[in-house]
Amino acid sequence: SFLSPKLEKETKGKLQKRICQVVLEHFEKQYTAELGDAWSSVRDVLTSPWCWQHALLLNRFSQSPGLESSLAEQGYQPAFPAALPYLPAAFRCYTRTAPGRFPAQKHQPGRLKDYYLLNAASLLPVLALEVEDGEGVLDLCAAPGGKSVAILQCACPGHFHCNEYDDLRSRWLEQTIESFIPDPLINLIRVSKLDGRHIGDLQPELYDKVLVDAPCSNDRSWLFSADPQQAVLRLMQRKNLSSLQFQLLRSAVKALRPGGTLVYSTCTLSKAENSDVISLILNSCRNVMPVDISGMARGVSQEFTFLSGMQQHELLVLPERGRAWGPMYVAKLKKVSST
Repeated sequence: SFLSPKLEKETKGKLQKRICQVVLEHFEKQYTAELGDAWSSVRDVLTSPWCWQHALLLNRFSQSPGLESSLAEQGYQPAFPAALPYLPAAFRCYTRTAPGRFPAQKHQPGRLKDYYLLNAASLLPVLALEVEDGEGVLDLCAAPGGKSVAILQCACPGHFHCNEYDDLRSRWLEQTIESFIPDPLINLIRVSKLDGRHIGDLQPELYDKVLVDAPCSNDRSWLFSADPQQAVLRLMQRKNLSSLQFQLLRSAVKALRPGGTLVYSTCTLSKAENSDVISLILNSCRNVMPVDISGMARGVSQEFTFLSGMQQHELLVLPERGRAWGPMYVAKLKKVSST
């Protein structure tokens, strides 16, 4: 059930002012060309925050009796179907079709949070990574920490390296981990502030699984840049992002053991930062192969709308009314040999 027309109009009035026209015009040109007919319904959702939805990822390390029944009363249902190729028993996520968000929990030192609020599509890279107990895992661009927390809901890595180059975001990452993960497990986690482009050289062939949730032009938040100057600057710098993403991916490939798996994700619709970066890596690294994730995509096709015509090793979640998840691009690769 969406808002009453009167309320929607008022909310629209308040939010409309905040949409950054410079960004919208830029997206309009680019995404009409790249997405064709799909763009108008995506634009409709991205520019209408009152129809956005939030998912809750439950924390398996915190006992919260009554939380699941209270969620059920409010119309929330378990999100991911059991038919998925990889879905650990402890991994519990709840969504509902109605927009609006569940109240967030405040950070309290020494007390674990019961759930993490997120865009349900951001769990797809974690499910694609298929982490198993005892593996060495690297989350290369880990802040604010939602995907790191989600990985630990799936399995208990032998060692887990969470890296975030940005100082402020790194503190945010540490706080997230502290809020969700109990002490004995925290000792398995290494948080670093290295430049992700160099980790592959510093730690060659050390990890079984690497997640590169790359810095990208975040379509959702960019549309609401309050400051037009900042928006113009962002759009100018946007051209350099794919080069950074490529360097991060190359570093991730070096950090992987032969036979290891890499998942690349962004929260942008931009082809230059998604398929193009992956094609570049596949063309320039002979030892990397694409991995088919169409089985996972089929398994969640009730929950998410995907752009059609993608390759089997990639998917792009398109926000749609009632399924306002995404944008989220996911691609999966495997390292076949050392060189």
